[in-house]
Amino acid sequence: MTPAFRTAALIGKSDATRLPDTLDQITATLRARGVRMLMDPRTAGASRTPPDEVMELGQLPFRCDVAIVIGGDGTLLGCARLMAEHGVPLVGVNLGRLGFLTDIQADRAGVVIGSLLDGEFAAESRTLLEGSIVRDGVAVYTTCAVNDIVVSRGAPGSMIEFSVALDGEFIYSLRGDGLIVATPTGSTAYALSSGGPILHPELAALALVPISPHTLSNRPVAIRSQSRIEVTLVRGEEARVNFDVQSHRVLEEGDVVLVRSAARPLTLLHPPGYRYFAMLRNKLHWNERTA
Repeated sequence: MTPAFRTAALIGKSDATRLPDTLDQITATLRARGVRMLMDPRTAGASRTPPDEVMELGQLPFRCDVAIVIGGDGTLLGCARLMAEHGVPLVGVNLGRLGFLTDIQADRAGVVIGSLLDGEFAAESRTLLEGSIVRDGVAVYTTCAVNDIVVSRGAPGSMIEFSVALDGEFIYSLRGDGLIVATPTGSTAYALSSGGPILHPELAALALVPISPHTLSNRPVAIRSQSRIEVTLVRGEEARVNFDVQSHRVLEEGDVVLVRSAARPLTLLHPPGYRYFAMLRNKLHWNERTA
């Protein structure tokens, strides 16, 4: 049978103790099906099986047609922003703790990857965010995020003050610890712990979740994903904005954080039998009972 993908990029969390054993399973499956294997230098250093080619992480999206990420959700988030821009789908093998996105268990990686290569998978599109810092009318920094873009207070620990506008319409001014703009994917991350709603991945929606608002009537709001969100920092020493907690920039008063859905979504490939609510029950322990 011809595999569904011909060239796979393998990207692993290099300090994970189980990475070499998990790579053994995956590389054996890929070799058996004649799939070409690419790795970044760190993953190649942990692999007992030499890949067909080693290249820098930034070059992988140009050369592969699927990316297999072995690690936790944070590892996948870092790869997702890189791959989504080039339309490369991602498969997540879980070596972390929660594994909301990396939904293949490490001890079954070889078998499940084999099923995926045989075409037995469900492809799912996930909304990405594009965020820019606009200073004096000029975008000084732009990147994307899978989970969320967060405007938050800085090192001194005092509240910040900011205003929020949607599609040019003023919504509110707020004093607090910050604001989370979350995708449905990110609605089960920081936004959830801050009291935000869980958004199903198929919803064309985003969540605006205040962080410890001074005015208790400021509540989380779900908005349409096509909205253009402007968060203007009015006051706040060393306030900052972070993108998936993997990159951040310090803001100046008057800066505008502009957020909107990215032009290209992220594509995740789930194994046979994947169900979103079954995953939530498992990860959030909804099926547990107390005595």
